[in-house]
Amino acid sequence: MTLREILSTALMFLLYLVLQILLVRNLVLFDYAFCFVYIACILLLPNETSLTWLLLIAFITGIVVDTFYNTLGMHAAATVLMAYFRPLVVRTQIDVPGMESRLEFSLKELGVGVFFRYVFILALIHHTALFSIEASSLSLIIPTLIRIIASTLFTTVSIVLIQFFTRN
Repeated sequence: MTLREILSTALMFLLYLVLQILLVRNLVLFDYAFCFVYIACILLLPNETSLTWLLLIAFITGIVVDTFYNTLGMHAAATVLMAYFRPLVVRTQIDVPGMESRLEFSLKELGVGVFFRYVFILALIHHTALFSIEASSLSLIIPTLIRIIASTLFTTVSIVLIQFFTRN
């Protein structure tokens, strides 16, 4: 990666985290749909990022969010799990002609359908882990499933809309 790409990625990272912590934190629909746009920090990293760096960045991102949400590692655990499954999802779900290692994960590069599916699957993994850890009981299975599905859709649509209105 060039210095310009590194700075651009770092700025994007910072903007998504600030957006999550200051604005989106209070965005909840009907007490069931929560928006976690900070996961885009991990989703939009270049394809050439090694798994070790991906997991480390995911852990740091999750810990930063946990610090502001006071959730004791729940976001870190869910974000690391999502980052761990990201290479598998990329290999199995993204079928772009002429795909090389420099693939950019953006709406413009992948197209709406592929990008939506990519974000949806990884957001589903993240939210399933997050809300399962939060519930920590099978007696809350129905409300937890509703939260997982509603939050996954809300987060996916939010990330796609943010990508739609940005320059990338």
